[in-house]
Amino acid sequence: MKSTNHFKNTIQAYLEQRAASDPQFEWAYTTKENKNIDDCITYILNTVKNSGCNGFEDDEIFGMAVHYYDEVNLEIGKSMNAHVVVNHMVQLTEEEKEQARKEAIQKVHDETYRKMTQPVKKARKMLLTPQPSLFDF
Repeated sequence: MKSTNHFKNTIQAYLEQRAASDPQFEWAYTTKENKNIDDCITYILNTVKNSGCNGFEDDEIFGMAVHYYDEVNLEIGKSMNAHVVVNHMVQLTEEEKEQARKEAIQKVHDETYRKMTQPVKKARKMLLTPQPSLFDF
């Protein structure tokens, strides 16, 4: 299964928070050995794909995750690559911000260097030849 890590982390954080506040769900979440977060994400992605819809409310997706852990025999579907957009703001650590800054500076540096070392294209000289005129006598 390949999806965005932020999506996986968001689902896992919700499930852990739900397990902390709901003893019945905590039992399903912690004791079922054949259940794991990767299969949960695969189940959600396949359910979304089969629905034919492109956008879902947070509660609908979280409900799918809870349903995955509640059910005993559930067809999760095939693993797939997907890009999932999560509408939560990502909080970067100072280290991540510094790394992103360094990568942006390096990208600008590389692009500028590439432009400077590219050979200059010479403009073509066009030979101007007079075109015959219909009005010349």
